Amino acid sequence: MILYFSATGNSEYVAQRIAAETGDIAVSITDYYKKQIFSFDEKYKTLGIVSPTYSWGLPVIVTEFLQRLDLSHKPDYLFFIATYGTTPGQTGRFADNILAPKGLPLSAKFSVKMLDTWTPIFDLSNKEKVQRINDNAELEIDSIIKQIKNFAVGDFMKNKLPYPIAKLGYNIEYDSMRKTKHFSVEDSCIGCGLCAKKCPVQAIEMQNKRPVWSKKKCVMCLGCLHRCPKFAIQYGKNTKKHGQYTNPNVTV
Repeated sequence: MILYFSATGNSEYVAQRIAAETGDIAVSITDYYKKQIFSFDEKYKTLGIVSPTYSWGLPVIVTEFLQRLDLSHKPDYLFFIATYGTTPGQTGRFADNILAPKGLPLSAKFSVKMLDTWTPIFDLSNKEKVQRINDNAELEIDSIIKQIKNFAVGDFMKNKLPYPIAKLGYNIEYDSMRKTKHFSVEDSCIGCGLCAKKCPVQAIEMQNKRPVWSKKKCVMCLGCLHRCPKFAIQYGKNTKKHGQYTNPNVTV
């Protein structure tokens, strides 16, 4: 089984590609989280976790899921993959810090450089650049698949930050980024409710056919912004000019 969290489809695509090549199944952490399912009785020879990198660390939903994860049978091979735009920070170590005390140390850690969808900073409007990043990611995924098939053991993550720096940056930045007061809704909103339906932590409610953030903090996956059919949801001042993105290989 390969567990993944994905808002714009990058981590989902990685999980699906690996599952297809290894005869495994890829399942969404969000689906289990919403149903409050954290215990698994099945015996998995291999268990994978695929997560994006948020502010050099793990999305809060992935952290909480791993903290509550309860496996009746320890897998023979447990791997973690971080998708990232500039650096995976220390996501692998953060995950291992949660799992190892449960008797589930990671066998291997990998990373895949993909498009950074944090559009308050990164510009996604250059389609040629987007395609180039996606093409390069395919080669990295191919390499990881080979290593997983061979049950490679070790830390294979690239472009990591020193642990103290990653931990400090994560603790300071991510909490501030998660504040939903940064969101705004433009008049182009058609009230379709897709944002509320897809929010992984149900932080959005529809009121008078308009999205309203009912929680002060969310995962800050920006899934609502990137999936909006009218691009009516914005975060701060730069997202409108930086564009939207969802991975073209999956349906999100």
